[in-house]
Amino acid sequence: MKRILIVDDSFYMRTMLKNMLTDAGYEVVGEAPNGQTALELAKETKPDLITLDVILPDNTGLDVLKGIKGEQPDMKVIIVSAVGQEVIVNEAMEYGAQSYIVKPFSEEKVLEVVSKVLAEEPKSE
Repeated sequence: MKRILIVDDSFYMRTMLKNMLTDAGYEVVGEAPNGQTALELAKETKPDLITLDVILPDNTGLDVLKGIKGEQPDMKVIIVSAVGQEVIVNEAMEYGAQSYIVKPFSEEKVLEVVSKVLAEEPKSE
């Protein structure tokens, strides 16, 4: 079973994603309301995938993404954010995000992207 960490400052959004993902057969190993918790949980739980919001109370999602990739370069990260500006999306992809989902999203879209990203082979050096 694939293990997923959800990072979003909105309790509602975390709950919605968690329900979607657990209903689809994934195991949600943690939920982080901010960047600091996200970095700690990423280290502790070593999930297969992290969903990451860009707007966090203590940090930007892009900084968290850089932090995660710095410690775990093979970690798969999908950005899930209401911020859909091309410049942010491009920056996230440059920092190593596998995909970018703009809120509001459909359950089908999330599950399709998650399944696709988890099926990808890690990039070899």
